[in-house]
Amino acid sequence: MKKVSARRVVKKVSLPSAATLLVVTMLLAQLLGFLRTMLINGKYGITGSESTDAYFAAFKIPDFFFYILAAGVLSVAFIPILTEHLKKHDRKGVWELVSSLMNLMGIVTFVIGIVIFIFADQFINIVAPDLTPAQFADAVTIMRLVAFNPFFFTISGILTSAQQIFGRFFFFAISPVVYNMCIIASIYIFEDSIGLRGIGIGALAGGVAQMLASFVGVKGLHFKYSWHINFKNTDFRRILKQLPARSVDQGIDSVNSIVETNRAARLGQGVISNYENAFILHTAPILLIGSSISTAAFPRLSERLASNRIDLFRKDFNDVLRTLMWLTAPVVVIAFFCRGYLARLIFKDGSVEIATLLGLLSIAIFFRVLYTLFSRYFYAHKDTTTPLIISVFAIALNIILVFTLARPEAYGYVGLALAQAITSAVELVVIGIVMVLRDRKIITMEFWNMSFKLLSATGFTIVTAFVMVSILPLLSTDRGFITLGGKLSLIALVTFSVHIVVTAFYDFYEAKITLSKIKQFMYKPFLLYTKQGE
Repeated sequence: MKKVSARRVVKKVSLPSAATLLVVTMLLAQLLGFLRTMLINGKYGITGSESTDAYFAAFKIPDFFFYILAAGVLSVAFIPILTEHLKKHDRKGVWELVSSLMNLMGIVTFVIGIVIFIFADQFINIVAPDLTPAQFADAVTIMRLVAFNPFFFTISGILTSAQQIFGRFFFFAISPVVYNMCIIASIYIFEDSIGLRGIGIGALAGGVAQMLASFVGVKGLHFKYSWHINFKNTDFRRILKQLPARSVDQGIDSVNSIVETNRAARLGQGVISNYENAFILHTAPILLIGSSISTAAFPRLSERLASNRIDLFRKDFNDVLRTLMWLTAPVVVIAFFCRGYLARLIFKDGSVEIATLLGLLSIAIFFRVLYTLFSRYFYAHKDTTTPLIISVFAIALNIILVFTLARPEAYGYVGLALAQAITSAVELVVIGIVMVLRDRKIITMEFWNMSFKLLSATGFTIVTAFVMVSILPLLSTDRGFITLGGKLSLIALVTFSVHIVVTAFYDFYEAKITLSKIKQFMYKPFLLYTKQGE
């Protein structure tokens, strides 16, 4: 009976359904994240005693330790091996691996939480050395409050990653929603009492709630927890063997973020906040499109390789890649032309600095989205070393560019975004070349034809966005979500509509399906009415 149940659960959610679920919930999470940042910006300034510089700086070290120690075991290094066990209907083996990993990483991250709590003062001095005494005190307090979040995120991540092989994506998808809701609640609860520091309590509550939700997610999967860490298990050792490469790969991204924050702190008050706001805006579509769709596709890609169906692996990979490119192209155009509207929305008084930074970071969106899938090509093949080497090269390049370009006598704060844009393009090109050298059939001539058509269609999208921004310009008097959101929504709607129509003319499957769904939605009520009338 358990074998049959396993099959049913695996088939429970199709790739399109999983992708849709993740995109919808990720959209909700991003909207909540946007609201969270907007509220924090509105209630606390980028300068002064309760500067948001302190808030952003406080999370850098906990995030670094989470990525360097735990993120490597999640999803990409974990799922392929669990998938092999499930293909053999070995649920016991799945839960033994999950338990061993939870126990080991739980101990490690809990100890790290103690270290962060004790040495928070020293860590803040490394991340943001030029904070004022009041800002420094806020940053230290917030860092201590979130010191154990790496522990909560690790337990939650391992459990939700395991759920994905059973086709259960819901609890993975709602994790950021729960986290953001807790922080938003804390803004209002502690605004008049402890102020900025209350956000740390909200983040701590969000971490705990996220972990509890992940335990609810294993209900019905016959999860059997064991306190034992089975180092003799061959597959557990395989995961641990892949862990260092993947963890360092994730960790050096955090090192890069710490370097950028350190550099921003030296460029003046408020630069940390301006850059973080722009970075959050540029990250939203990467998570919404790239991470959600690639995450949904990853178990399927791993399953294809586990079944030795290389032909189907290539087909699925190309289908997902084409969809990512089709979705991302208009988003990049809209982000670039609407950067001022977005900056005004996230920072109510408007910020030329945020808009300028976002203009350059919008270029990186396209490359970062595709990288989420390209890296998973290697992870599906259980190769974590290649992406690591490429990431080390990319981060080294970015750090060099940051210190070269982000200097007062060079480009100043703009150099931070310029470095990111250059690095993202180089990183994608390098990993793409390595991927094609590994498998010359992974990218077909049909893909290149599609790319040239998409490039041509994007020209129409750019013209449309330019015209719409000219018709609905951002005025100095524009304030509020309704005014700004209304203009932004109309510009985005018209621009994306033109993109859909033009790409449908170019015979894009995604555009035709979208038009078909829209037509079905428009005419369905009429058809129902007609049927009832008869």
